[in-house]
Amino acid sequence: MTLDAVAPGTATVSMTLTEDMVNGHAIGHGGYTFTLADSAFAFACNSFNRATVAAGAEIRFRRPTRLGERLVATATERSREGRDGVYDVLVTVGDEVVAVFVGRSKEIGGTLF
Repeated sequence: MTLDAVAPGTATVSMTLTEDMVNGHAIGHGGYTFTLADSAFAFACNSFNRATVAAGAEIRFRRPTRLGERLVATATERSREGRDGVYDVLVTVGDEVVAVFVGRSKEIGGTLF
């Protein structure tokens, strides 16, 4: 994975699917797509220098991914109130959305640096 961009409330992370990321159906394993989206979510919700963890997340796969495709996950803060936040993450291949992830975050106190 590569961290491509991070700013307050947003982050972009990308990766290319390799042979070891393909499942028995010859498509990208959903766990890798989830991990990519979760990583973008983590960078976005920690971008305010407040220690924050996931309180929950869900993903919806829109289409299978394939060996060699470059997946880009872009996380955007939907809301943040008190210690709780909600982030939307779109995982794309080119201009096509391949998965939609929603993460809920919880600030746990402290700073990162």
